Amino acid sequence: MAERPKGAPDDKTLRLETGDLPTLREGEMLLRNEYLSLDPYMRGRTSDAPSYAAPVEIGAVMVGGTVAEVVSSGVDGFETGDWVVAFGGWQDYALSDGTGVINMGKNPQNSSWALGVLGMPGLTAWAGLTQIGEPKAGEPLRSPEPAAP
Repeated sequence: MAERPKGAPDDKTLRLETGDLPTLREGEMLLRNEYLSLDPYMRGRTSDAPSYAAPVEIGAVMVGGTVAEVVSSGVDGFETGDWVVAFGGWQDYALSDGTGVINMGKNPQNSSWALGVLGMPGLTAWAGLTQIGEPKAGEPLRSPEPAAP
């Protein structure tokens, strides 16, 4: 993250950097991120205003969920070639000790769904509908009618 946006984020908010691959240490795995999430809560993380989530620090990698392939692993339960859901942030490669990482196996179908309909946004929608909305049998499930002009 290059700077805190003033209003809408623009081309100065984030910057693209290149560097060497991170060095794998004992008890870690190297992940190659294939899909990055872009979720509504991220806008709040670009601000340093008080919030339920800490802001992304200037100069740090933008946070976010990822679907990644394990390039190399020193973590039990994860092998080279496994696909995982992680929190690797907006970068090509990330290191992980396996905490909070979900192994999807060698050949998952529709792996990007793990960041959408089957991920945090989908879970949020499900909880909002079933836990807050509490639909009853026979009730229609639809959007409210738009207001008249």
